[in-house]
Order: sequence, then structure tokens, then C-alpha cells
Amino acid sequence: ALCIPLLMTNFLLFSFLDGFAQQNPVQSPISITKFQKSARMTCEIQTGENFDSIVIHWYKQKEGKGLKIDYTANLIFFKEYLLPVQTQLSHTDIVKALFTVIGYYNKVFGSGTKLVVSGKFSPPANSEILQKKHENQITYVCLIEKFYPDIIRVTWNDDEKEITDQVVKGDTWQSTKEDDYSIASWLTVPAENEDKKYYCKYEHEEKKDSLSTQGIFHMLKI
Repeated sequence: ALCIPLLMTNFLLFSFLDGFAQQNPVQSPISITKFQKSARMTCEIQTGENFDSIVIHWYKQKEGKGLKIDYTANLIFFKEYLLPVQTQLSHTDIVKALFTVIGYYNKVFGSGTKLVVSGKFSPPANSEILQKKHENQITYVCLIEKFYPDIIRVTWNDDEKEITDQVVKGDTWQSTKEDDYSIASWLTVPAENEDKKYYCKYEHEEKKDSLSTQGIFHMLKI
């Protein structure tokens, strides 16, 4: 875990694996919103390889500038690691964590964690799936509304795996009268799959949820 005292700053943490493992590092949570407190996050990589050759680099990046290495440590834990480190951050800093493996050069970034220093935090107030039937296809729209900060992860899944084909994820937008954000994601499937169950899954800071297309009564007017 990375422990950082927070000043007035936004920053992004990435993990990075150099090498031999096929799985990407997984960071959790995707964002942390706090005000004048410390933040704690984890980064995990699971592999059958020897961890003795892995080195972790933590990077700090100021907005509009390149990465600057901030901390380096050897990985001595099996499958999971807890890496305590403290660093002073200024406004709009970005911090990235980087795995490297001695003797290997293929580098893979993890999912990332963004820290936002703010007294405001709002989980999504509303989420629903809308649908529009066309002649030979169905479009599902996953609408997630009124959350803060604007960092959110949205995926479509069936009963077996994540779906990436025929998926469009829109950008977050902000109401002109409020600080909260909203987002929409579209999934288009063949009409003959109408009875198949799909799920819109989202992760926002401390809240995760899964919405099913089964039993939808909201029709999208286009």
C-alpha cells in the first residue's frame, strides 16, 4: 500500500510491470477523495514467477510535465505487497508506480489510482439502463448520474466475461448548476440476443454496483 499525506493536490498513481508476467498490476481503489488526511492504496500482481527480481518505482508527475522518479524499492512479498512511502505533493501532482523486472524490458502499466484533495465526495445518486430496439439490433445505455469526483470505471459484461466489442463509453459531463458528474456507456447487440442477460458494472471510489439488462422497462427515445 502507498501511504501519502495529502496537500492541496490532484494526482494519479500507476503501477508498472517490466517484464515477464502476463497479468497487469491491479490498483485499488481507482480514486481517493480526502481533505488534509493521508491516503492508502494497494497494488497487486499475481504470478508464479520469482519476485526477487522485481523492483518497484514510484513516479510523481506535475501537470503538463514528464514523469519524475520519487521512490524505489525491492519487492519482497509474495503475490501481494504493501509498500509504505511518504512524499510531499504540491498542487496537481501526478504519482505513478512502476514495476520493473531485472533483465526484462517489456513494460506494462497497471490500472491507476487518482487522488483528489477535496472535502466533497458523492457516490452516484442514480444509475439505470435504458434500451432502444432497432430493426435488427438493440442498444443498451447505462446512465450513471451525480457523482464526484469524475473518476469512474464502467464495463459491460455477460455471464462469462467482459465485453469490449460494440461498446462505446462517453466522457463524463458536469451539470452547469452543480459540481457533480454523470456518464453514459452504450452496448449494441443483435436483436436475437434480446433474452440474453448483460450487466453494466461500475466502480466509483468506495462504491461498486452491477446493473442487469433483464427486466428493463425504460425505453430510450431517439
